[in-house]
Amino acid sequence: MILGSNGSGKSTLLQVIAGSMIPSEGEVLFRDPFSEKKNIPEEDAYKYVSYAAPYLELFDEFTLRESIEFQAQFKPFRKGLTTKEIISITDLEKAKDKPLKYYSSGMRQRVRLALAVLADTPLLLLDEPASNLDKKAIGWYQELVGNHAQNRMVIVASNQQEYEYPFCNKELKVEDYK
Repeated sequence: MILGSNGSGKSTLLQVIAGSMIPSEGEVLFRDPFSEKKNIPEEDAYKYVSYAAPYLELFDEFTLRESIEFQAQFKPFRKGLTTKEIISITDLEKAKDKPLKYYSSGMRQRVRLALAVLADTPLLLLDEPASNLDKKAIGWYQELVGNHAQNRMVIVASNQQEYEYPFCNKELKVEDYK
């Protein structure tokens, strides 16, 4: 887990790790998780990383079903999960054919989390994952990660909301490195 107060650089660090932001200093090397000696070209890093954050945009005109099918074109889902199974896991069956622009902020966060956690990647990055989630949805999130994050590296960035990272066993405090 990466801990720090608002504005401390947690999100920036995750974006650099994900390859969506260029570091102002140094470099990020992407290594094949199955071969420590093999570097991954930067343009292919997205295949190895799943990322969820409350500020990431969704396609508002897409339905949940369309969002899942769109992502499947770029990244496979874990264990061959089907669209129907993923919809069931999200617990959003009643809204599956409604455009995402009509979803509440909590429902949209559930979509982001499900798309990231259920993608078949060795690295899972979660930036303030419980943002906009109510108590019931926080339980859903913890269960989702518990059921689908085995054999992966999971990095959670949080402003010390302990319910966001109960499964993490290492801690990095950003303020300790500034």
